Amino acid sequence: MSRVYNFSAGPSVLPECVLRTAAEEMLDYQGSGQSVMEMSHRSKVYESIIQACEASLRQVLSIPENYKVLFLQGGASTQFAMVPLNLMNRSKKADFVLTGQWAKKAYSEAGKFGTARAVASSADRTFAYIPRLDPASFDPEADYFHICLNNTIYGTKFPTLPETGSVPLVADVSSCILSEPLDISRFGLLYAGAQKNMGPAGLTVVIVREDLIGHPQEGTPTMLDYKIHAENGSMYNTPPTYAIYICKLVLDWIQNEIGGLEKMKALNEEKAGLLYSFLDGSALFKGTVDPDSRSLMNIPFVTGNEELDKKFIKEAEAAGFINLKGHRSVGGMRASIYNAMPIAGVEQLVAFMKEFEAKNA
Repeated sequence: MSRVYNFSAGPSVLPECVLRTAAEEMLDYQGSGQSVMEMSHRSKVYESIIQACEASLRQVLSIPENYKVLFLQGGASTQFAMVPLNLMNRSKKADFVLTGQWAKKAYSEAGKFGTARAVASSADRTFAYIPRLDPASFDPEADYFHICLNNTIYGTKFPTLPETGSVPLVADVSSCILSEPLDISRFGLLYAGAQKNMGPAGLTVVIVREDLIGHPQEGTPTMLDYKIHAENGSMYNTPPTYAIYICKLVLDWIQNEIGGLEKMKALNEEKAGLLYSFLDGSALFKGTVDPDSRSLMNIPFVTGNEELDKKFIKEAEAAGFINLKGHRSVGGMRASIYNAMPIAGVEQLVAFMKEFEAKNA
């Protein structure tokens, strides 16, 4: 069997060693005589898995002791409601930077529970850049300040974090978590759907400062209260057990085979550099994002001709490069080169693009 190079924005490519280990342990996890997929989440065996996953995540990300790690379900989209329900509890106000579809959805959802205010937006140019922020425009009374750190669809990433003072910074880090070191202490709360860089779909990770837990809005459903999940070790109900197990294997890979997030960042910069360098010099293809806002994870590009874009996507798939079609709101192509995409995958994609350009420019 020949594996393709999968440039999907999510669910995305996983490290092959993780898939092999999962396959080897599918019927019998470490002598337990059962699969992780079928074992009780209340068992001692599974308890060791979820505890090891949290310990590894804390180590890899250097998470301070005064932060809770929650393994939840519902995707990042559920966090669009869960965050305001738990944090919009004093002034009932929050500030947002609108840098794409997911940031807009978080902004819209928060507006159901209080006053959501857009302090900046890059919608004027189809979210092709991260807008400059003026801290003087931030509301010092806001309950939190929300950003989407990396924008999967549009291929942008905040080059620096906004300075929000005493207002907790909240970030959707779904498509960039574990791609490079991150100073957790700069945030009040981070959340991420796992299906980009952490594991399969079904798991959502929340990292939240302890003082922000325990003050939900009146009427907050039990399952949407961070305190309930924190007090129950993420097992108030059945957690996404198998996805947590895979997440642990991914963390093992980052620690033991990659060597940590500094080395992961260097690899990601090398991969992105290969593709951006080609795009910057290409006579046919061009990137769509301002250079100072470029993502290391998601790289959108176009030819400027819709029919030629379609031809490229079709021929690329036939050559073993799949899921390169851009999001419908942007068009063109997008290469998502998450942690598990090998350098060889990017090198061969660039070689294919050069051949396509020679034939079609």
